[in-house]
Amino acid sequence: MKFARDTWLIFQRQALLLLRNPVWIFVGVFQPIMYLVLFAPLLKPALAPMGASSDAEIYRIFVPGLLVLLAIFGGLFQGFGLIAELRAGVIERSRVTPVSRLALLLGRSLRDVISLLMQAVIITVLAIPFGLTVQLGNLLLAYLLLALIALMTSAVSYGVALLVRSEDALAPLMNTVAQPVLLLSGILLPLAFAPLWLQRVAQWNPFSWAVDGTRALFAGNLGDDAVWQGLLITLALASLAVTWAARAFARSVR
Repeated sequence: MKFARDTWLIFQRQALLLLRNPVWIFVGVFQPIMYLVLFAPLLKPALAPMGASSDAEIYRIFVPGLLVLLAIFGGLFQGFGLIAELRAGVIERSRVTPVSRLALLLGRSLRDVISLLMQAVIITVLAIPFGLTVQLGNLLLAYLLLALIALMTSAVSYGVALLVRSEDALAPLMNTVAQPVLLLSGILLPLAFAPLWLQRVAQWNPFSWAVDGTRALFAGNLGDDAVWQGLLITLALASLAVTWAARAFARSVR
């Protein structure tokens, strides 16, 4: 009970900070919107060999990848805010409080998850006039998958931020990790276009499973193996990331 209360208190504080400056929610969706408006219309001839001839089919392929992209980038760069709190002494002052160290992490990560879901809703609504159609139940399950990705990536970002404690080190590190992960996940174009060796390498990338699962849900294929595979892999990795980052918080706040 105390853990839940502590997590809620941390979440409330972090959410209040976000609401005081909501412009960051819209800044976060600006680049995905540009992809949605300026890049997606070019995909019709590229995706024709896959049988995607209508606008609805094209956006059911493109939008899920765009949402996963948003979840990955939105989570991996949350550590910058934590470094600012470290510099301001916020984490240091937490040493004298009885707040659970795990709650210090989860409260922040849940704020990031809610922020991501708000951005995902904006992107989904904006894609509807372009022809996107998706069943509500499948959409909610896809949002659950996105939430797990955001939880995992934000936890990793916070844990790394506690280790490096410098924006100059965190930025190139996160970019170095994010670049191959994104290219090997088939976010902008399905990996069916890729050479066989690249497809085999991508099978070791957990985000490629998440993208396939999200696309299956948007296509209405709830029973597709990619759905439960993506959910299980993402859930396992999110649990590992939260456990590791929570231990990093426990070491830093004693």
